Amino acid sequence: MDRRPPTSDMAFEEAYAKLSEVVETLERGDLPLDDAVRFYEQGAELAQLCERKLREAELRVEQWRERER
Repeated sequence: MDRRPPTSDMAFEEAYAKLSEVVETLERGDLPLDDAVRFYEQGAELAQLCERKLREAELRVEQWRERER
């Protein structure tokens, strides 16, 4: 698994796929504590990135709808 920190230019789909990998890895429960904490931190960053991208998309759709009225 790629352990690079997520970047804001990462596409939602890529971030979500990486987040899914992190969750699966953590759910196995076989990581040493330090690794588990690093994966958790990466997952939290990816979740925030996904949430931000979804909010941005929602705002763009709402702005588009307002222009169409």
